[in-house]
Amino acid sequence: MNDDMCNKTTDQVILIVDDVSENLQLLVRMLRADFRISIASNGKKALEIARSGQPPDLILLDIMMPEMDGYEVCRQLKADDRTKDIPIIFLTAQDDANAETKGFEIGAVDYIKKPFSMPIIKSRIHTHLELKNQRKHFESRNRELKKVLNELDIRNRFIRQTFGRYLSDDIVKNILETPEGLNLGGEKREITILMSDLRGFSAIAERLPAEDTVNMINIYLEVMTEIILEYHGTIDEFIGDAILVLFGAPVSRAGDAARAVACALEMQLAMPEVNRRCKAKGYPEITQGIGINTGQVVVGNIGSKKRVKYAVVGSNVNLASRIQSHALGGQVFVSENTANACGPILRIDDRLEVRPKGIKKSVSVYEIGGIGGKFDISLPKRTYGKKMKPLGQPLTIRYDLLIENILVGDAHYGKLVNLDHMVADIQTHRCFRRLTDLKIAVIDEQGNEIVEDIYARVIETFSESPPLSRISFTSLPPEAQTFINDLLSSQN
Repeated sequence: MNDDMCNKTTDQVILIVDDVSENLQLLVRMLRADFRISIASNGKKALEIARSGQPPDLILLDIMMPEMDGYEVCRQLKADDRTKDIPIIFLTAQDDANAETKGFEIGAVDYIKKPFSMPIIKSRIHTHLELKNQRKHFESRNRELKKVLNELDIRNRFIRQTFGRYLSDDIVKNILETPEGLNLGGEKREITILMSDLRGFSAIAERLPAEDTVNMINIYLEVMTEIILEYHGTIDEFIGDAILVLFGAPVSRAGDAARAVACALEMQLAMPEVNRRCKAKGYPEITQGIGINTGQVVVGNIGSKKRVKYAVVGSNVNLASRIQSHALGGQVFVSENTANACGPILRIDDRLEVRPKGIKKSVSVYEIGGIGGKFDISLPKRTYGKKMKPLGQPLTIRYDLLIENILVGDAHYGKLVNLDHMVADIQTHRCFRRLTDLKIAVIDEQGNEIVEDIYARVIETFSESPPLSRISFTSLPPEAQTFINDLLSSQN
């Protein structure tokens, strides 16, 4: 019989390799009704056929052949990427357990001993062809799945990179990984809310072009965002120059309150870097006040089917904002709930009783100067008025009361008697409550303004006559800062 293809009824090709012509003829007669048959009488010819453009679907391979035995043929086929996946069944007269083991070790899928039963051979061939088809189907599905997963990964990376600039990683992860991540609704839980805000930035923005104002805010937000994410805070919102941060939503972690305080202290310590970058751009220095509160709120997705926002709602959010409004530049104020949640690791520098808007009774607010434990972060202790200089000639001032950034009542007059770079003592005809906000202008003897738009807050009052109050400047325009510096230099 010639070594050629016997054209029969199916497209599945069986290559029969045997150096005994009678064996080839018998196998061809038995199998040609079910398969297309290709034959080879030696190992070299078998390799040529298998590596041709139309490789067989399965090989029946004799072991004992001259020049190249079946083991070597199998090794070479399995070492070739073009033929390694073709199932090989050994058909041999060798009745040796070691020979059978060797056959499987080098890659055969089956081992049939002569004399053989044709029904068994057919059954084994059908089984291994079916397994091959299933494997090919599985590999095809696996490739499709990998393609889908790769496309999904690309999409998710795009979402993270794009929306991660608007939402925190935790919120984006919640949307991507939770089927109900975008469902409307919320839940009650205890979290810690951090609110930061730049002091006097509105007055600064009035003097800067819109582009510079945005650039200045971006410098601040870039530095703060890195710190907030480092402490696993969820940035819920940028509100102009203010930042609303959640600790405990959407993911709750142990020690949320303490991490919020540590984060706030790091944010204050980073302000010199913010101002270094601002100064390089020719922008004025800025300061921030931070307020923190811990309590029950409702967190979740609010809005409509077309517009959804992850948000936090409740009176404790408002309280965090009110606490923040009392903090001077460089200060971190926390509520009693937050202080209790943190425990004795806090360094409390001051305690105030305030009555925030919308709250019927006064609440305790604590100024935090540091946190111990695993954080070990401290702010420099404040030294209000330690370098205060008496003015040889007190300056006349005109001041207005500010409530919620709104001027209240008529203007009043007083004297600026002692001065430092960021604090001053003023004599007035009235006693101020601590934390009263003022807008001040320095005027000359004719009533003309020398400098204006100085914003300050009363930080201490003295029982003297006339009343003496110590104020801290919360916003100084550049000309006012220059005026104060020149005035202090002239007092030396």
